Amino acid sequence: MVNAVNAPARALDPDVRRFVEAVAEAYLQHPAPTNTAERRALADLVRKPWAEGGPIMARTEEHFAPCASGDVRVRLYRPDETATRTLVYIHGGGWTIFSIDSHDRLMREYAARARVVVVGVDYALAPEAKFPIALEQVVAVVRWLRANGAALGVDASSLSIGGDSAGGNLALAAALALRDAGDGAVLRAVLVNYGAVDDEIAARAHALYGGAGNMLESAEMAAFWRNYLREGDRDNPLARPIMANLHDLPPVFVAIAECDVLAEQNERLVERLTQARVPVEARVYEGAAHSFLEAMSISALARQAIDDGALWLKAALGASAAAPVDERKMAHSRE
Repeated sequence: MVNAVNAPARALDPDVRRFVEAVAEAYLQHPAPTNTAERRALADLVRKPWAEGGPIMARTEEHFAPCASGDVRVRLYRPDETATRTLVYIHGGGWTIFSIDSHDRLMREYAARARVVVVGVDYALAPEAKFPIALEQVVAVVRWLRANGAALGVDASSLSIGGDSAGGNLALAAALALRDAGDGAVLRAVLVNYGAVDDEIAARAHALYGGAGNMLESAEMAAFWRNYLREGDRDNPLARPIMANLHDLPPVFVAIAECDVLAEQNERLVERLTQARVPVEARVYEGAAHSFLEAMSISALARQAIDDGALWLKAALGASAAAPVDERKMAHSRE
């Protein structure tokens, strides 16, 4: 595996740079938000063009999963009516912004490429809902799928979980919480895309990729952590999974964006998973920035990373690698 943070600073992949610049320019077209509600609305507006297009689902439906903190809206993406293996996907956004709408295309891409039912979780956001509310909701969704698989048309014996950035944190923490509750066998795979697994950013990572103008700045990530954690939560390994005992987890795939302030902590996560003898596959995507998967409409690197995760997921869930993908539908992904 390439050691991203110990290498010299890299230039962004040209297509990824186009994405980063376009997002930055889109923010400049609107007044700066003055509160959290305005920030969320603007974030979804800026990301909306990147969530459009892509694979067409055979069916998309919404349900509500029960949870002690309130019912959780989930969206099921079915690439075809025969797909039953399932990926629960948790969107990023620092636990504070974004939604299943901002990540709609990414979830459809995984559904089509891995030929799985993808379940997007509309978890409660911080700072209104601090740790562990979002985590409890994610775990509740997994348990709901396990209990109601037949009625929902999913294979409850082939559940996986994944997410990006803060969603990667929640996906890994959910796997840990289920393991600790004696339900570790419920999940068969964990997909972590540039996960936020530690609130500490190494000095070199900050110097290389955490300053102003990067897709995710160190100061922005620190603010997200402040939104998410209550006083005393920092020492909880379910809040900071890098601290956890990682034994007995299902296989894990880690996608690392080389030009990302979180790259260093994702590399440490891979090392700790390996030390815990957890089967782990890690890929470093050279020239990739944080959030680069959302650039799949213009970036071959993003499409490759999604394909890598999808193929790994197929193998982890035992899906047939020979299952055909409708190229007429996938053509939308390349527009």
